[in-house]
Amino acid sequence: MNHTLKLHFQIQRPLFSLSPRDGSKHYLTNHFPRNFSINSPLPDSSSLRCLRSPSYSISPLIRCVSEKNSNSIEPDSVLPNLPSSNQEAKQNENKILKILKGANSIIPHVVLASTVLALIFPPSFTWFTTRYYAPALGFLMFAVGVNSSEKDFIEAFNRPTTIIVGYIGQFVVKPLLGYLFGTLAVTAFNLPTSLGAGFMLTACVSGAQLSNYATFLTDPSMAPLSIVMTSLSTATAVFVTPALSLLLIGKRLPVDVRGMVSSIMQIVVTPIAAGLLLNRFFPWICDVIRPLLPPLSVFVTALCVGSPLAINIEAVMSPFGLTILLLIIGFHLSSFIAGYFLAGLAFINEPDVKSLQRTLSFETGMQSSLLALALANRFFQDPLVGVPPAISVVIMSLMGFSLVMLWSKKKEIAG
Repeated sequence: MNHTLKLHFQIQRPLFSLSPRDGSKHYLTNHFPRNFSINSPLPDSSSLRCLRSPSYSISPLIRCVSEKNSNSIEPDSVLPNLPSSNQEAKQNENKILKILKGANSIIPHVVLASTVLALIFPPSFTWFTTRYYAPALGFLMFAVGVNSSEKDFIEAFNRPTTIIVGYIGQFVVKPLLGYLFGTLAVTAFNLPTSLGAGFMLTACVSGAQLSNYATFLTDPSMAPLSIVMTSLSTATAVFVTPALSLLLIGKRLPVDVRGMVSSIMQIVVTPIAAGLLLNRFFPWICDVIRPLLPPLSVFVTALCVGSPLAINIEAVMSPFGLTILLLIIGFHLSSFIAGYFLAGLAFINEPDVKSLQRTLSFETGMQSSLLALALANRFFQDPLVGVPPAISVVIMSLMGFSLVMLWSKKKEIAG
């Protein structure tokens, strides 16, 4: 059987070599025109291997056609080990997940350690006063922007119904539960009105970035969807949170809607936008600072968890501290359950309904309590308003990662 090799080259340097597997060599040297073709017989069962020295280059067009008994084979079949654009796209798509894993892998331990340290030795966190909350949260939002890309969300936007249901869980179901528990705190347990307002404010903020990592640990394929839902609620919180606060708290305490809008723009929207733009137009800068972001984010998270407890230690340890703790646990527990069953009703016929239920449970049960704390300290004179969100930071994290361990273990048993 005769194999005929057709090559079409564009030469940029005068010398290269062709080496078939049988060891024979064909040398093409000097004086060939810039474009040429070669027909060369090859022994049976031979294949072509093009060897290129770094100092010599062949222009992008290489056509290798093998003809056997006048039947042609696809040109690409004799070009092994070429980089796959699909693989590169997949790597870019999973980039945000890898960053999430690296940044948050020890956050559950940090949350627990910060809580214990703040309760045992408050001075270790009291230096991190309330004026640092907004810049700290802004830094965390900037890190989210740097580690994000518009490409990460394209796939998730193909499921608009899921995003809408998640949004309803965050900004309809959760605020109603917050209103319920805030009202119970004031009417049934005779707690100060400012504490009831703190419950409601906590329920009115956007989803927590930590919910993305919790989703990643239980259902990695759902992490981009979780990121989209959290990002959407965060972006629209600039309008929704002040409106809900006015609706739920306005009759109890004065709400500065314009000030809240401005504050959320500064704390959330602007840092995320800055990170996205930096990643889009100056990726080399992001490549330099990105390795520093995970440890700094963990450190800032530790401060944001420990400081609210340390500063409000008297209120937490007061006679009504236990009541607030139990109400916060009830609020988050009911939010996790509501999100789980809401997804079950909405996607009962979906093949991945269990994964969607877990994802929406995290989205509904975990919210940005740090943002609520920053707003409480800036726009409410009574410091008690900040106590529920301060406790919520800890309870939300501990309950969320307890569910991660529970659901992951169930999946292992089922698998």
